[in-house]
Amino acid sequence: MPMLTIQNQGQAIVQTNYFDMEQARKGFFYLSWNAGAGRLLVPDAHIGLIPDMAAAEYVIVSRGPWRAQGNRDALELVFEDRSDSPFAIQLMAEQTDRLLPEQSQGGGFVILLQTRQGTHATLPGRYRVVPEIPCMEPWCAH
Repeated sequence: MPMLTIQNQGQAIVQTNYFDMEQARKGFFYLSWNAGAGRLLVPDAHIGLIPDMAAAEYVIVSRGPWRAQGNRDALELVFEDRSDSPFAIQLMAEQTDRLLPEQSQGGGFVILLQTRQGTHATLPGRYRVVPEIPCMEPWCAH
């Protein structure tokens, strides 16, 4: 199985083999971090979800154990649009190249929605550590 490669230029991804890997073909998202940005790699099968994600005011990235997955370390991305049911996805720790430490809670980064065709949206990000995933609670400054 080929190893994931990502070539960066600051926050931008200039080349990656992710979109041709089995994980992408199966519809798995991947979150890559560089230069103050979380780049959410959106597989071809989920391109239709980008308008729902891009409509958000900001993205809450929550880290915690996912009870339904045996309390494994996980992330949840909630695309906060001030509705009663914002778009959200959950990722296992293996679906990211870095887990932010607890002391990084707060903001100061962006989330880019990245497809094979390039970046589709850039949204402010907020990070928190929570008791468990899913955690659809609204953002509260830490």
